[in-house]
Amino acid sequence: MSDRLAIQTKCRKCPLRDMEIFRPLDEKELKVVSEFKTGELTVGAGATILLEENKTPHLYTILDGWAFRHKSLVDGRRQILNFAFPGDFLGLQLAVSSEMQHTVTALTQTTLCVFQRDEVWSVFKNNPKLAYSLTWMAAREEQLLDGQLLSIGRRTALEKLAYLILHLHDRAEAVGYAGNLAFDVPFKQEHLSDSLGITPVHTSRTVRKLLERNLITWVRDRIQILDREGLEQVALYESDHETRRPLI
Repeated sequence: MSDRLAIQTKCRKCPLRDMEIFRPLDEKELKVVSEFKTGELTVGAGATILLEENKTPHLYTILDGWAFRHKSLVDGRRQILNFAFPGDFLGLQLAVSSEMQHTVTALTQTTLCVFQRDEVWSVFKNNPKLAYSLTWMAAREEQLLDGQLLSIGRRTALEKLAYLILHLHDRAEAVGYAGNLAFDVPFKQEHLSDSLGITPVHTSRTVRKLLERNLITWVRDRIQILDREGLEQVALYESDHETRRPLI
């Protein structure tokens, strides 16, 4: 993995803590998180952050950038499970299992807060509020996977693409990566294909249908939602009005 040490951001001055989506930490929690964090790492686009069937001593929170979780078959076919944004905690699975069951890859240059995996149990023992936060994150990950499974199993190609665009826009907007119904997309159509479980040709045709219906524009690396209500109707979309999220 091509990476470099980043200039470490003090937890007390973390820019994510100023965002409305994240709940504030009290002084005790902030102290524990500051001690739990061992450093920062910046990796380039395409770098492997966590590797399936490996056991790393580190866990991560995304401080800046996009990543995606995925699994692959032995012949190389890949299924993207979901996308990860600033504030998302990566690798919690390793705290309870012997090895990673999926891979996490950076979609852009990504800065990560680094934590020691073997310190997770002490967090559970000594700070119930942070333990609840970690449990909440695991439950939230399950919820995201539920939505992905529903799309792959039951939505049509057009419905699942419309849903994914809305889902990514709303998550990007929550962390300041989207505004005015538009966002810069670091992914290619092949990422959409691997996420939706359809062929690249089918993905291209489906994108074209959304363009022809004037629901979105996709110019270079930027998607603009032209008709939010119409896109929601196509996607059978229910907005996720989530409560403020924990941040570690």
